[in-house]
Amino acid sequence: MKKLHRKQTPRFGVEVCATVHHWARTLIAMGHDVRIMLPSYVKGYVKCGKSDAIDAEPICEAVQRPTMRFVPVNPVEQQSVLMAHRTRSLIVRQRTLAANALRAHLAEFGLVANPGIANLVKLADRAFPDEALPTYAHRTLEILIRRTRLITEFFLKSVHKVTR
Repeated sequence: MKKLHRKQTPRFGVEVCATVHHWARTLIAMGHDVRIMLPSYVKGYVKCGKSDAIDAEPICEAVQRPTMRFVPVNPVEQQSVLMAHRTRSLIVRQRTLAANALRAHLAEFGLVANPGIANLVKLADRAFPDEALPTYAHRTLEILIRRTRLITEFFLKSVHKVTR
């Protein structure tokens, strides 16, 4: 980092990756001009293979092109909002996955519910007073029900704040 501070590089060209916005903000704070490019835009300048050393030349070539389109650097606040939305999306996928697994396992024993998680939980609650389910099935379904309820509670309490 000290070398970067001393060296007066007019422009840094970087490909989009997981940490690109952090590094771009850091380099901008040091007074450098940072340009972020999509890998698909740089790909046209690649001559062979894929490695950091091989990618350096095409990135240098691409960043100098006057028609190159660059990605804007996201501020920290925007990064945090994007992270919250991605987390919400992950929780929704996990909830759907757990509910679909529970619905499929209950259907294997002839227990069918209308669409919707509320109907599924009611069906699962009705299924357990019966001792007709084998022990392994009972334990497995309990795990899925607990998991579905936990994800749903978390979703309703925390993640709805993201959409406001």
